[in-house]
Amino acid sequence: MDTSRLMPSVLCRALGAYWERDPHPALAAHFARTWFHVRPTVVVAGSVDVVPDGYADIQWINGVLRIAGPDRTVNAEELSAGTIIVGLRFQPGALGRWLGTKAPELVNGRVALEAFWGAEARRLAAFVSEGRSPEAIAQRVEGALVARVSRVKAPDPAASAIFRAIRADPCDPIEVTRHLCESLGMSARTVRRRALEAFGYGPKTLQRILRFQRFLRAARAMPPTKSLAELAMVAGYADQAHLSREARQLTGMTPATVVAHLP
Repeated sequence: MDTSRLMPSVLCRALGAYWERDPHPALAAHFARTWFHVRPTVVVAGSVDVVPDGYADIQWINGVLRIAGPDRTVNAEELSAGTIIVGLRFQPGALGRWLGTKAPELVNGRVALEAFWGAEARRLAAFVSEGRSPEAIAQRVEGALVARVSRVKAPDPAASAIFRAIRADPCDPIEVTRHLCESLGMSARTVRRRALEAFGYGPKTLQRILRFQRFLRAARAMPPTKSLAELAMVAGYADQAHLSREARQLTGMTPATVVAHLP
């Protein structure tokens, strides 16, 4: 993979404007954040790489509503100059409730919402696209979801418990699984099945993804004098070599390249 390519999940603040806010209060149980990414009007041609973060989204992009499934590995996308993306990030366990499908069917996928909601999705996309600003677009999407939310089951609480436990301690998947089995009253096999249904992969893969996200947060927050070895330790890696292997697998880049590209 060409390591000069940029990653919105790492560089979104540098690639134009990126910001987030809380979703409409009526949607808080189902969506974690509403986010916005406006690409600059002049950019270098080529694809951008999206790094997995453990979430899936409903996105409005170029007049189309789509589902961005949970990514297992880096996902390259072609985004033209001036592209506006408005997204609502599903809470853990909410994806299947809204779409009537399981996460494994959408891993690393980008699928038009029309595949799930049919003509209603086409009408909604046309209505949303009349918004004259990113915020107006977001409010229209949220309004449509608020109108549906009473008919949607609450997200699977086991999925939320799994996500919170691994995010809090992404260092030891065996210990986390043991804790989840005890707190949820489930076998290890059941915990894995519930994670697979909610995220598209089991606890071990989710742990790798959330640990790398912890590395990215640490790299942004710590002084530039911190070494990769120190960052690896803070993020929960065994050593710098462990970080390097997983960075290559998840992003196609070395940790040093990722840190150099951080805004």
